[in-house]
Amino acid sequence: MTMKVHKVPSRSQNSTKRHGKNKWRKKIHRLDSSLLNTGPGTAKLEQQITKKEKPELKRLKKSYTKPIPENSCAEEKRKEKATSGTFAHVHTNGGTELDDSSSSVDSQEWSEYANSVLKNGMESSTSPKTDQMEEDGLQFHAHFDRIHNRAVLVMKQGQVLCFRGKCLLTCLYGHVEVLGFTIEEGQQPYPLFSPPSHCPLTITALGNNPPSSKNKKEGLLEAKAIVRKYFSSEPSKKLMSEVDSDSCVVLLEPLDTPLTRFLTSFSELSEIFGLNSKELKSQAAVYNPVLSAVGVTALRGPCAQGLVVSRSYREAISSLLSAWAGEFVRCPIILVCGGKSSGKSTFNRHLMNSLLNHTASVEYLECDLGQTEFTPPGCLSLNTVTEPLLGPPFTHLRDPEHMVYYGQADCQADIDRYLESLKSLWRHVSGESPFSFEFLILIDLIRLFSVTHVVQLSFGNAPQCQLLTPDLLRTARGWQTHPPTPPTLTEEPASHPSIRSHVFFSVQSEFEGAGTSGVMQHQRSNELRDLALLSYFSQLQSPEPGPIRPLHCLIPYQVPHSAVAVGVTHCEVAPNNILYAANASIVGLCCLSEKVMGRGGPVVLSQTPICQCVGLGVLRGVDMARGLYFLVTPVSPSVLRHVNCLLLGEITLPKILLTKQHGVEGDLPYITTDYSFEVQGAGKLHIYKGLTRPGFIKSNN
Repeated sequence: MTMKVHKVPSRSQNSTKRHGKNKWRKKIHRLDSSLLNTGPGTAKLEQQITKKEKPELKRLKKSYTKPIPENSCAEEKRKEKATSGTFAHVHTNGGTELDDSSSSVDSQEWSEYANSVLKNGMESSTSPKTDQMEEDGLQFHAHFDRIHNRAVLVMKQGQVLCFRGKCLLTCLYGHVEVLGFTIEEGQQPYPLFSPPSHCPLTITALGNNPPSSKNKKEGLLEAKAIVRKYFSSEPSKKLMSEVDSDSCVVLLEPLDTPLTRFLTSFSELSEIFGLNSKELKSQAAVYNPVLSAVGVTALRGPCAQGLVVSRSYREAISSLLSAWAGEFVRCPIILVCGGKSSGKSTFNRHLMNSLLNHTASVEYLECDLGQTEFTPPGCLSLNTVTEPLLGPPFTHLRDPEHMVYYGQADCQADIDRYLESLKSLWRHVSGESPFSFEFLILIDLIRLFSVTHVVQLSFGNAPQCQLLTPDLLRTARGWQTHPPTPPTLTEEPASHPSIRSHVFFSVQSEFEGAGTSGVMQHQRSNELRDLALLSYFSQLQSPEPGPIRPLHCLIPYQVPHSAVAVGVTHCEVAPNNILYAANASIVGLCCLSEKVMGRGGPVVLSQTPICQCVGLGVLRGVDMARGLYFLVTPVSPSVLRHVNCLLLGEITLPKILLTKQHGVEGDLPYITTDYSFEVQGAGKLHIYKGLTRPGFIKSNN
């Protein structure tokens, strides 16, 4: 993983100074140590569409349209509702009532649930378990707006809400912190995702820092006025009594996106934003109808710790932020490494969010093939991050600046191609930002990318691998690199160009389960890869609420055989069999520098190229008679016009996409039971998950 950060003045300074000449970026790298034909209606690839422009970098603190206060538009909303005809189905997620014309089971269930919320009261303080919640320090004062289906939550300074679920958070007054990122009033709403696949998110109230010209009384009046804005009637006295000048007031709204609708449409993923088995067993959920109405379940007890941060963890984050703020001859480049399940991904998200409190953007070089942060698995990429990462990777996939499709979940099969792919991405890095990164590869990356800071995470009492200290780098040999030559007798060691040193941080992970693979649902590595792929292909769904379209209902592009070359990245396949292997499979959509010239039949590559990849697609079918490939992809047509290569890797479609195709009568497309197991090498594929790797088996000696 690589991050690039543009150095800008702090949020309080004038915005005109943010994009001045004094910019520099920081980078962070991470490496995990550890045939159906279609009928009419196909879309043409050669559509004339305006070329996609590179988006400008966005400032974190910027003006936006605040949620419209209730008392300013209630009458207009009622008129609009009265004069409108049929409404599209909207996922209300706890609203007070639904359109009577909707008679679906979903609508009836949501209607019953919303009415139960209203009957239970509109404030958390009316809960019958208030006494127990007060003992636990978990009483949350919130009020539900039944018209706009949203809640206002008042938090005391220092109060923490640890939760499962998803919501859209807007800070109305004060400051709150989520996974290292500070959200303050005047900023845009941010989506929060806290699924059971990762540790729960926490919202921490940091209080309010009013200007010196404003006293506490003025701050109190301002905070109460903000609360009143968002309700049609006067809020209860109990809620208003909890508001003071140091309070934080946040607006929570249900979060309903094409991604969440697509994931929860599968029965296996219906509780992807619910509680895990441990939280259910320990009854960690806090009864709060207002928070539940917006999709949030508060936690208590041992399950409500959120991210457990050790002392060495805090010191490393603090030192790296200081390094970014300091003056360096060259840009700080940070490498983060560690054993499997040592917390590298979480550390990187926390570090990026902390950097984004002070910078406009971060460039991130993705080096982990199996557990990618912004792309589907099997990709190496360079990404520009301008928004905080407030959820696991599958909730914030995005189009990278540059990407190479490696096609496998690890690099052991071809380490040279892996390193050359990273080098090709590194050429697009300007060297003005912070960075974070099997041992020999790490040594190579430290030398090739001139790393200035190394963060090595570990767990338990014994180190998982040798410490990457500056002394080790002076003598260790990498996969491609060698130790630097010592200085001559007439040359000063400090001035020797090949000798470079770095600052080393050893971080001890102390969270529960450190060093052990996830055993609960949605925590295994293969499940996380499937979630990333499902998230990527959810972009094919309509942005509006409605029925989910299965794979066979998506209109593909028609691509002539002579227009693209086809290759396999992970093994050798006879040219006559490549199309059989690629059909109904994921392919990388790549751009070769040379022009592809076919002579009627398919063009097959003899070697795997290292080239730009613009996204992934599904080769839905091959028409040999007409010489066409049928391709389904979320990549825009203007970008597809430059694609002239399809690379097949061992990254496969999630089985759920094939086995759960709704609206099909008879046999499912791409699924067959008419198969002979008498053929040599044929048979069912058995995958055994949850087995301990040899390196993690404890010896009895």
